[in-house]
Amino acid sequence: MAYTELVKNFNRIRDYMREFYVYGFKSREEYTRKSARSYDDERRRIESWLGDYMRFRRTAEGKNVFLSIDSRISHHNPLYKAWKTKSFTDGDITLHFVIMDIMEMTEEALPVSEIAEKIDEYLSAFPEPRVFDESTVRKKLKEYVKEGLLETEKHGKILYYKKAAECDCYNKDILDFFSETAPCGVIGSFLLDRRKLQEENQKKKDSCQRQKYKEKFAFKHHYITSAIDSEILCQLFQAIHEKRSIIVETIQKEKEHCSENKIIPLKILISVQGGRQYLMAYVPRFKRMNAFRIDNIVSVKFDKVSDRFDELRDRLEKMKPHIWGVSTQNHANSRMETVEFTVHYEKGEEHIHHRLEREKRCGSVEKIDDHTSRFYAEVYDATELIPWIRTFICRITDIHISNIIVETQFKRDLEKMYQLYGIGGEGK
Repeated sequence: MAYTELVKNFNRIRDYMREFYVYGFKSREEYTRKSARSYDDERRRIESWLGDYMRFRRTAEGKNVFLSIDSRISHHNPLYKAWKTKSFTDGDITLHFVIMDIMEMTEEALPVSEIAEKIDEYLSAFPEPRVFDESTVRKKLKEYVKEGLLETEKHGKILYYKKAAECDCYNKDILDFFSETAPCGVIGSFLLDRRKLQEENQKKKDSCQRQKYKEKFAFKHHYITSAIDSEILCQLFQAIHEKRSIIVETIQKEKEHCSENKIIPLKILISVQGGRQYLMAYVPRFKRMNAFRIDNIVSVKFDKVSDRFDELRDRLEKMKPHIWGVSTQNHANSRMETVEFTVHYEKGEEHIHHRLEREKRCGSVEKIDDHTSRFYAEVYDATELIPWIRTFICRITDIHISNIIVETQFKRDLEKMYQLYGIGGEGK
């Protein structure tokens, strides 16, 4: 099959985009999951979309390919471009433009039979014209009604179709912000494109040229890789909305092994530190809550509506006061683990206490005096707090973790750090 820039199945390219952007620095020979031909095709495809961000580096192992995107200065997520290149069949794209052309030229609403006749008449002007049966046309019209491109009205028992009125209710600033911060922000990006098209058309009509729009937002934490998982995320949101159980196929990248699980999806959690997205779900086979990394989900299959959804969602809400990250039980499946530490700060460093208050999540903070604060939490898994606790290391005067293994490892890591930097460990 000849190479094409467009791709119908986005999952084919999803893995390559993640590898090129998140990991990078891999040569053609290091991609062992698929053939060299597949690697070449997907690399060329990505390069056609994101050529401005593509970088190459030659090493002894070969030519390495990676995507270089500075998320601090990129006002709009460039990875959305991949979504805008999903292809259609020849029939899909022909039918789309013919229907839109017919509806644009017709002021009154039309029934399916008349639209089908007009399509035949429209295409008869071409050599070897395609023929679409009425059921295909009806299916396509229903799809466009669902997407808001067409509207319907009933005359007796017959359904009539007409072009939907143009909606000019999109505020560009809102769309700018939504597209870069909200889950499935790609929807906002599509709406932005539509808004820009409307503005360009308006400019052609206006005698005076409007002032060019200036970007108003810059994002401190701009996690653009989430765009790669938008399709999966949309499916999960739909399943949660409909209270359906689903069958998810997940990949263990270290073992390059896929497995399937029947689960009841309950909630999406997003890390504010790293932008990683998780699905919180109940796994009937194990009779417990579990977290699934969304970037590890390969596919989602819808199952029946779950009569336990509300009960399980309530259960998850009751567990939240003890969930620091995504863990809903510790490794030993035992009782709750406690974490307590005290920090000392000097005059003028009151922001340390304010930071504790701001970032405490399910924990509590007590101000002991003007220079001392204490943090306390009861959580399912104490290991999830360790990266955050480390950010206070130079100010921690005392720490106690009920899980002795976690506490011991934390102190060993400190000792190694002291040795690495040649610092005496007295008083630690």
